Amino acid sequence: LMKNGAKMSPAQLQPVRGTRNKQDSKETCISCSSRTWVTPNQCANNSTVVSVFKLMEFYAEDGKNLSLDNSTLVLPALSIGNVGQLAVDLLVASLKAERIGYLDDSNVVPCVGNDAYWPSPPGELALPLEVYESSPDALALVQQRSPIVKGMMVEFARNLANFAAANGKKHVVVLSSLEFGRWQSIDMSSGSQIHYLSRSKLDGTDDHCEKQGWKRLPEYNPTQRMWKHLDDLAKNAASEVEELPFEELGDEDYYASLPYAALFSCFKAKGLKVTCLLCYCSEGDNIPDAFHLADAVSKTLGLRPNSSQGGSWTVPLSWKSVYGPPPDMSLF
Repeated sequence: LMKNGAKMSPAQLQPVRGTRNKQDSKETCISCSSRTWVTPNQCANNSTVVSVFKLMEFYAEDGKNLSLDNSTLVLPALSIGNVGQLAVDLLVASLKAERIGYLDDSNVVPCVGNDAYWPSPPGELALPLEVYESSPDALALVQQRSPIVKGMMVEFARNLANFAAANGKKHVVVLSSLEFGRWQSIDMSSGSQIHYLSRSKLDGTDDHCEKQGWKRLPEYNPTQRMWKHLDDLAKNAASEVEELPFEELGDEDYYASLPYAALFSCFKAKGLKVTCLLCYCSEGDNIPDAFHLADAVSKTLGLRPNSSQGGSWTVPLSWKSVYGPPPDMSLF
């Protein structure tokens, strides 16, 4: 490898997350959390930099800003079928939530697209992390449109938890899906496929969720090694390495290895109330699952979505092309 024409030895190479610019105050030393740099490779506390990360930033649209009065935050955790994202689409469209800005995080894969919601898209760009607000419902929503860079989920979750705590959020609702093939004990006696996980009690239960007929995720065990590892990472913001302290993942580690689990642990570490609403599904047409999950959010938060299309929910314009046109029934 060459740098300025000079050959570099492996010992000189340093893994870096983000950029290394001592004038860039967004960079934080992993070793000691200092944000002051003496050289591009050394912080003010003389820690040798082996890794730096860029903090999440919010960019408001012209004339708009985050409201501290909207103390509840709803967001998806990417998983099978993208059900959480589809449910957030329904909430944004049905509540007529206003886009107020964007989040920028180097751990999210870049993407760009057209406006997703309104009947006559004005040609405004849709970006990976968009922030919406519905002030009548005291609600903020984050829509995520692209995945997290491999190996950076915990760091992304930390950044998002810091953003939520710094902007007055008190309750975070995380929406996600679980692989149907992993459902060990199928119990539809309540008539609902929704499961949940809450910070309200140490065992993850919540009285309000139980009254809705939902079951706490039975695989949640705060003493299990993967959940404990997540808690350690979430509490230790200066931790450099996210590698597992054990060699292989077992079946018992599956649920704690999903994105919603990292978000749950990091929001919990910031002292926020957090509720994960989860539904089992398979890949395919997951629109019905999205309606189930959106209904669960509505019950959790007491929302009253108002659809101009009839019924409770407004279907976003972009859904017309999600799965392509329906099949030609004359073929059957």
